[in-house]
Amino acid sequence: MEILYNVFLTLHFVGWAVVLGGYLASLRTPGLYTGVLHGALTALVAGIAMVGVGEASVWETWPNGGPDMAKIAVKLTVALVISVLAFVAKRQGSKAADGAVAPGLKHAIGGLTLVNILVAVFWN
Repeated sequence: MEILYNVFLTLHFVGWAVVLGGYLASLRTPGLYTGVLHGALTALVAGIAMVGVGEASVWETWPNGGPDMAKIAVKLTVALVISVLAFVAKRQGSKAADGAVAPGLKHAIGGLTLVNILVAVFWN
């Protein structure tokens, strides 16, 4: 089960890397890359799967019994918000002739992605 947990962890990291990379790559363009939505959904699903596998078997061997569930709840909430915003941005971009997305929407996705990464790293 630890191998499965690590597979989901890798997918989770790749998903957030796609979201952050897609945001940074689109800073000079009016649109937002479609990969941002796909990365957010990948990270969201992989994170949920990690919690399921971790609760089932992996975390019982950890010194503290696994991560703080408040941290998991915060990360889940932020990931859900990012996924919804990415979906809205995709719809907004498909309606505009030049694929433009509201700058506030784009920067909210990038900022919340950074917040989610910081929560993962610094919340013990």
